[in-house]
Amino acid sequence: QVQLVESGGGLVQAGGSLRLSCAVSGRTISDYAMGWFRRAPGKEREFVAAISRSGDSTYYADSVKGRFTISRDNAKNMVYLQMNSLKPEDTAVYSCAARLTYSTRTYYDTENTYRYWGQGTQVTVSS
Repeated sequence: QVQLVESGGGLVQAGGSLRLSCAVSGRTISDYAMGWFRRAPGKEREFVAAISRSGDSTYYADSVKGRFTISRDNAKNMVYLQMNSLKPEDTAVYSCAARLTYSTRTYYDTENTYRYWGQGTQVTVSS
């Protein structure tokens, strides 16, 4: 059983930065493509960023491109989301997700392709 636990959320002023972490247990994450999604109050969950098994390929939602960076450390079974230049519209619960895949270079930006999810961590950006 794969378990994902996010941390690093909190309250930050607009323009600030946060680094989210996703700790994975139960299986080595080198077998999984990983993604970050978020759900704002009253809205559907949306894609934020994705990274391939190898870490060589990444993909971002247009709304966060140039501000957020996804990375992974397979040796530590960790995935990260560095968030800079935060805006009030980034306020949401952020969740990481994992998808078993044979491809080392493919990333996935579709929510329903991910099987394993964390509980999420709240990020609040004040104006």
